[in-house]
Amino acid sequence: MSTDACPVWNPEHCTGTADCPPRCPRFIDRHGDPVLVVPYSASRFDDLVSMYVDYPDRHRSMGLPPATRDRIEDWLEGLLERGTNVVAASEGRIVGHAAYSPRSSREPQFVVFVDPSYHDRGIGSELCRHVVARAADAGHEALVLDVDAANERAVHVYRRMGFETIDRSGNELRMRLSFDEPIVEAVRLPPAERPVRP
Repeated sequence: MSTDACPVWNPEHCTGTADCPPRCPRFIDRHGDPVLVVPYSASRFDDLVSMYVDYPDRHRSMGLPPATRDRIEDWLEGLLERGTNVVAASEGRIVGHAAYSPRSSREPQFVVFVDPSYHDRGIGSELCRHVVARAADAGHEALVLDVDAANERAVHVYRRMGFETIDRSGNELRMRLSFDEPIVEAVRLPPAERPVRP
């Protein structure tokens, strides 16, 4: 499915199909543009690397994403090998990436990045919902993440999603989302059945 297939898609009446669990791949961002959120496929590796190569330094936090192409490729290869990854595409271009890793952990580590030129469109929150839905579907118990406390935008999004701070070391917060939280069921509902977006 391409984003070209959904420029006039209205999610309000969608009741889902057997092909879209654990969450509908189609999303209309805050600008009214269609975005497709799908599992990462190896054919998109160069596109994903390109998103990170162009990532502005001022948006990098805690050493991520790495700053050089070689380090980006090494980081992604490890994340792709050990984790579960989804990408967001707008007009065929990757504009966001989220993952949890390792797949073997009961409480894997969560990461999410959105091309800064696509910030404030709800894409990061939608990527979070996809990862939560997939991790819960795979039987994990929780997700954890580390975030710079000064990154107020990210901390706000994570808190709104239900993550709670469980530790602080200097300016670094460790946050956790237990899969006992109501959001875990809400993110798996088809659009027509969803409550107001968490």
